[in-house]
Amino acid sequence: MIPRWFRRRGDDATRAPAAVPEKVPTAHREADQHIQVAARTGGVGAGRDANCNAVGPNSRVYNRQETHIHQVSPEVEWPLEVGAVPALATAFQPRAALRAQVDAARAQGSAAVLTQVLSGGGGVGKSQLAAAYASEALQDGVDLVVWATAVEVQQVVTLYAQTAALAQIPGTTGENPEEDARALLSWLATTERRWLVVLDDITDPAGMTGWWPSSRTGTGWVLATTRLHDASLTGNGRRRISIDVYNPDEAVTYLRDRLSDDDAEHLLDNGGDELTAALGYLPLALGHAAAYMLNEDLPCTQYLSLFYDETRRLEHLFPETADAEGYGRQVATTLLLSLDVAQKTEPAGLAEPVLGLVAFLDPAGHPHAFWSTPAALTYLTKCRAAAPGTTAGSEPVTAEQVHSVLRVLHRYALLYSDRSQEPRAVRIHALTARAARESPHAEPLPTLTAVAAEALMDIWPEIDQPQPELAAVLRANADYLWQHTEDHLWQPYGRGVLFRVGNSLRNAGLVSAAVAYGERLFVEVKRVLGPEHRDTLMARGNLASFYRSAGRVDEAVALGEAVLVDRERVLGPEHPDTLLARGNLASFYRSAGRVDEVVALGEAVLAGMVRVLGPEHPDTLLARGNLASSYERDGRVDEAVGLGEEVLADMVRVLGPEHPNTFLARGSLASFYRSAGRVDEAVGLGEAVLADMVRVLGPEHPDTLLVRGNLASSYGDAGRVDEAVALGEAVLVDRERVLGPEHPDTFLARGNLATSYWSAGRVDEAVGLGEAVLVDRERVLGPEHPDTFLARGNLASFYRRAGRVDEAVGLGEEVLADMVRVLGSQHPYALLVRGNLATSYGDAGRVDEAVALGEAVLVDRERVLGPEHPDTLTARENLAIYRQGGSW
Repeated sequence: MIPRWFRRRGDDATRAPAAVPEKVPTAHREADQHIQVAARTGGVGAGRDANCNAVGPNSRVYNRQETHIHQVSPEVEWPLEVGAVPALATAFQPRAALRAQVDAARAQGSAAVLTQVLSGGGGVGKSQLAAAYASEALQDGVDLVVWATAVEVQQVVTLYAQTAALAQIPGTTGENPEEDARALLSWLATTERRWLVVLDDITDPAGMTGWWPSSRTGTGWVLATTRLHDASLTGNGRRRISIDVYNPDEAVTYLRDRLSDDDAEHLLDNGGDELTAALGYLPLALGHAAAYMLNEDLPCTQYLSLFYDETRRLEHLFPETADAEGYGRQVATTLLLSLDVAQKTEPAGLAEPVLGLVAFLDPAGHPHAFWSTPAALTYLTKCRAAAPGTTAGSEPVTAEQVHSVLRVLHRYALLYSDRSQEPRAVRIHALTARAARESPHAEPLPTLTAVAAEALMDIWPEIDQPQPELAAVLRANADYLWQHTEDHLWQPYGRGVLFRVGNSLRNAGLVSAAVAYGERLFVEVKRVLGPEHRDTLMARGNLASFYRSAGRVDEAVALGEAVLVDRERVLGPEHPDTLLARGNLASFYRSAGRVDEVVALGEAVLAGMVRVLGPEHPDTLLARGNLASSYERDGRVDEAVGLGEEVLADMVRVLGPEHPNTFLARGSLASFYRSAGRVDEAVGLGEAVLADMVRVLGPEHPDTLLVRGNLASSYGDAGRVDEAVALGEAVLVDRERVLGPEHPDTFLARGNLATSYWSAGRVDEAVGLGEAVLVDRERVLGPEHPDTFLARGNLASFYRRAGRVDEAVGLGEEVLADMVRVLGSQHPYALLVRGNLATSYGDAGRVDEAVALGEAVLVDRERVLGPEHPDTLTARENLAIYRQGGSW
C-alpha cells in the first residue's frame, strides 16, 4: 500500500459560485480629451500588424481579451484521477530495493523534501515504478492523483488547468490555462487533502521552472521521471533516485511470471538465467523477448539459439560504439527478432514500413490521423506490393488495415497505439525508434522524409490555435523529423513543414520561441541552400516578422529592409515575394512610428499587387486592408472607412465570411468606425466579430486578442467605462503573460488602462500608471516615437484632472511643440493635445489663451474630421465654456 506520508486531514470546502457584481453607473464624460494607444489588426502575409491610436473621449484603443461561458459545475466527487496512469506491465516487478530508496528519500526528516526524481536510461522501468506508486495511491484513497506527460511544458500546464477545473479549485476561471494552472499549484501547496502528482519523462528542466508542485502541509508528493542527469532537476526539495536495470533475481522472476501468466510455463526451460543475462537484465529487452517467445512458442534455449545465430549477422547493425545512449545492443537484436514476426502477421508486409516511418516521428507520440493521410496510405501500398510473401499485390492499403498493423506492433511492444491518448495516440520508445532507423530494411531516407513531411502537413489544421495541444504535438513531430533526416527536409517536398512550425509558434503567442526557432531555421537554410535561395530569403523575412511580434522593432526594420533589397536584386521588383517583403516592411515601419513611410510604401505595394496578382488575389486584398489602416493612422479617417468597407465586401465574396483575413477586415473596419466617431457601429461590429473569432479561431488567437482590445476602446467611447476598465485590465494581464512586461504592446495596454482609470475617476491610479508608461516608452521606443508623444499627452491630461494644473500646462506645451515638429499641427494626435492644452489653460485661469487655442482647434477639427464628429462637438462645447471665462 501507499506509504503513510499521505496523512489525511480535514476535507476542503467545495468552492461556492462567485457572486455576480452589481452594475455600476457609467461615469459622466469629461469635456477634456485624452490620448490612449491601442494595437490594431492589419499586416501583409507574415507581417500582420498591430497598430495604435489615441483614446479617451476623443480617441481609440484596441486591446486583447478572451471570452468564455461559465456553467455551474456539480460538487467534486473525491477522489479524482486526472491523466492516464499507465497500466502496470504483466508480471510487473515491485523492485523492493529501488522502492526502499524512494521511500527513504521521501521520509527524510523535513517535510520540505517533497519531490523524488527517478532518473535513468530508456527502458529501465522509471515510468512503471511511478505508475505503481500512482496505482497504490488510488487504491489507498488518496484524494487527487495527477499523471502528467512532461515532454513539453505546455502539456503539463494544460493538464494542471484541466485538474483545476475538475477539482473546482478557487481562482479557476477557464479563461487562461496558465492562471488556472497556477491556481492549482497554490491550492496544492496549502490543502489538507492528500495528493500525488507524477511528472513523467521531463525533457526540459529549465522550462519546468515554476511548475513544480509543493506541499507546505506535508499531505502531497511529487514523483518525476526523466532520462536526464541535470543539476537543475535537484535542489529546492528535489532528490534524484538513480534507476538502473533489474537485478538478476528480478529479471528471472519477471521472465518466469510473464510466461506463466500466459500459461506458457513450458517455455521457461534451463536457459532462463542465461537469457536474462544475455539481454542485460534490461526490462524493455526482457519484455520484447518474452512477447516474441509467446507468439512463436519458443523456449528460452531456442530463443537463445536465434539470439546467438551469427548467420543472422545482427551484431554489426548495433555495435556498442554506436550506442551513444547506453541502451545496449541486446535490445536492438531483440527488436529485430520481434519485428520479423510482426512483418509476417496479417495484414502482412506492413509492420516494417509502419515502424520505419514511426521511427522518424516524436517518440512521445503523434496523432492516429497521420495514418489515414493519402501520403501514408500511398507509401504503404507501394511497400506492401514490394514485400516478399504478400498476396495483396497493388491493392490500396486502407486506414483500417494500418490500424490493425499498429495494434500488431503494440502487441509485440514495438510501439504503443491507444486512441484514447490523442493527440499522442501512437508512441514509440526512443530505443525502438533508433533501432528501426538503423535497420537495413528501412526505406531510403529521402523517401521516408518526404512521406512524413507530407503526412504531417495533411493533418495540420490551417488554424491550429483552437487546438493548442495538437499544435504542440505537431510542432514536436516536425522538429524531431528535422533532427533525424539530415538535410533531406530541405528538399522542396519538406520545407513547408519547417516554415509551418515557426508560424504556429508565433500564432500561439510563443513569440520568444518563434524568434529562437526562426534564427535557427535561417542559419540552417542558409547553410544548405545558400544565402540567396528563395527559401533563405523567406526564412529571413519570417524572422523579421518574429522580431516585430516580439517587440524587437529596430531589428525587424533592419532585417526587413535587407530582405527587400535582396529580393529586388535576386527575384526582381515585381516578384510576389518582393511585393510581400514591401508589405511586411510597411508594417514594421508602422510599429516604429514612421507614419509617412508607411502610407507611401503601402500605396506602392498595393499598386504592384494589383498589377502582378490582380485586384482580388488574397495578398492584394490584405494589402488594401493594410493601406486602410495606414490611412487611419495618418488621420485620413474617411479614406480608411471607405477603403475598409470595400475590402470587407470583397473578402466576404472571395474568401468567405469566416476566413481569418475576413475577420481581420471586420475588426479593422470596427476600429475605423470608431476613429470616425461612429461609436455605436464600432461597438456592434466589434462584438459581432469577436464572437465569431472566439468560435472559429479560439479565444487566444492573436487576431482575437486584438479585436478584444478594440472592443474595450469602443466601450470607453460609448461611455461604458466599467466594461472598458474590466476589459483593459484583462488585456494587460494577457499581454504581460504572453509578451512580457517590456513589449511595446504591453506598454500600449498599460497606457490604455491608465486612460480607462481616468474615465472612471480613478485619478491617482491613472497618474501612477501613466508616469510608468512614459518612462518605459522613452527608454524602449525613444523620446520621439508617436507612442511616446501619446504617453506624454495622456500624462498631461491626468495631471490636470488631479489638480496639478501647472504641470499639465508645462508638459502639454512641451509635447505639443514636439508633435507639431514631428507629425504636423493637423495630425489627429496633435489636434487632441491642442484641445487638452486649451482646457488646461482654462483651468489655470489663462482664459484668453484658452479661447484662442480653442478657436483654432475647432476650425481644424471641422476641416479635418467634419462638423459632426464627436471630437468636433467636444471642441465646440469647450470653446463656449472658455468664452464664458469658465474652466473644468
